[in-house]
Amino acid sequence: MQISELARRAGVTTKAVRYYESLGLLTPGRLANGYRDYNEHDVRLTLEIRALGSLGIPVERTRPFLDCLTAGHRHADGCPASLAGYRDAIGELTQRIEGLAARRAVLVAHLQQAAHRGSHVSPADEGEDLMTDFTSLPADLPVLEDDGAAAHLPGTKVPYLELWGTGGTAVRLDALGAGRTVIYVYPLTGRPGVDLPDGWDSIPGARGCTPEACGFRDHHQDLLAAGADSVFGLSSQETDYQREVVERLQLPFQMLSDPDRSLAAKLSLPTFETSGLTLYKRLTLIIRDGVVEHAFYPIFPPNEHADQVLAWLRDNPL
Repeated sequence: MQISELARRAGVTTKAVRYYESLGLLTPGRLANGYRDYNEHDVRLTLEIRALGSLGIPVERTRPFLDCLTAGHRHADGCPASLAGYRDAIGELTQRIEGLAARRAVLVAHLQQAAHRGSHVSPADEGEDLMTDFTSLPADLPVLEDDGAAAHLPGTKVPYLELWGTGGTAVRLDALGAGRTVIYVYPLTGRPGVDLPDGWDSIPGARGCTPEACGFRDHHQDLLAAGADSVFGLSSQETDYQREVVERLQLPFQMLSDPDRSLAAKLSLPTFETSGLTLYKRLTLIIRDGVVEHAFYPIFPPNEHADQVLAWLRDNPL
């Protein structure tokens, strides 16, 4: 079979066939006159290259599938290497989707800012769909494993440190009193119209700050009844940003702002980096009389963490 016939039957161009040959994906025989001689197997391989291309798998990465056919398998994806090829393609596609979603969020934020520039009415006041629901969690969040980064905390003395709170005053962490104080430390809360860092959901422990805050809100009175004198949230976000979250979620406790991550430096708290930001890993401290009595780490799932703290307080009464 000549190259033109192969190209016609496979629905590709002769130029494409020559490219496949240059990559070693097709190895036709030769006639006595030196012309290429293609067979039915070459047609099958070319059709497979075309089908994989329609799925977004580039020609250069079709070899495992073609080798599977050449080895005699009925299906090109009947070999372990082919399955690995699928997984690689899915992983790359997921990264692209996350990148596009992040860009979309930025565009939405710019649109809202431009549309309401000079107006005293916010998009939320007008009831606009702000595109992102931060109160629910995806079902496939990566599960955290304990890396030991908080094992040193119980028994550690709380350092002198004043952090500005959303209540309008500074809070001194080493002078919280003899009772128990719950401080849940989180990376950052999502905010309608403001994009999250790229690939946020794929970072272990990143997603879930809003559900976690809502959990502490809903159990606030229970936590106080179980022995907590006070509850604080703490992140590296600025106070103005945190204040919006407190007002929007109607949180009955203050958020503490630590933009320089001073507490992390003083207590060697775990952090992570993403999109040029250094953020706290999620953990919770129970502080009593200036000492870390207990540390929760890692925390998963975040939407159930307030229940975990409440159970600990009830199991360890003063």
